[in-house]
Amino acid sequence: MEIINLLIILGVGLLAGFINTVAGGGSLLTMPVLIFLGLPPAVANGTNRVAIFIQSFFGVAGYKSKGISAFPYSLWLGISALLGAIVGAKIAVEISGELFERILAIVMVGVIVVTVFGSPGSKGDMMEKMSKKQRVLAIIVFFFIGIYGGFIQAGVGFIILAALTLINRFTLVKANSAKVFVILVYTASALMVFIIEDKIEWLPGLILAVGNSAGAWFGSRWAVDKGEKWIKIILIIAVTGMAIKLWFG
Repeated sequence: MEIINLLIILGVGLLAGFINTVAGGGSLLTMPVLIFLGLPPAVANGTNRVAIFIQSFFGVAGYKSKGISAFPYSLWLGISALLGAIVGAKIAVEISGELFERILAIVMVGVIVVTVFGSPGSKGDMMEKMSKKQRVLAIIVFFFIGIYGGFIQAGVGFIILAALTLINRFTLVKANSAKVFVILVYTASALMVFIIEDKIEWLPGLILAVGNSAGAWFGSRWAVDKGEKWIKIILIIAVTGMAIKLWFG
């Protein structure tokens, strides 16, 4: 691969890492670029997972350096999602790509409305909900999130944020910190499947990982410093762009 192409991948990775850590949907930037530069879709999907996995380490470290963590709760969610991701990475969904993307676009709009403008519960009740019922429900939900994340990474961050804000009433900052940890855990299993199937181009994958990781480190610390207001703004922009792209192709 030519130097100019690797530089493009590095730059796109930087932006995608920031978006992934603050909101989600960064893979909608990286995947088309990898395909445009000549990688088959399945290989682009696997190569992108290298960057997602390494990026997540830096995202977790960035939040931890600011004292934001949902551990060990996020570990249980991550294990549940990991099991789901093994299933997701192995199964083939019998639905046309165009129909799937349009359905996903509608789902993403619903996710952003609920996450940004509030859940059906009382607006004044903003305390975290960590009862046994909420924890068990979240663990079950994250198994299915893992299936989706293992099958196709794009947009999973939005779904995770919605789950954590709805079920556990996490702030967006804390939900983001849990999100990057969960993605780190379940991506390990999905990545292993792609490695076994020989669906990874390592050089562009590692270059992309450098860009993603730098963006994730900056994004995680920026999110803590700026707080809820700016995360919501980035979230709205990211999900709107994602929905438009999915709907119109």
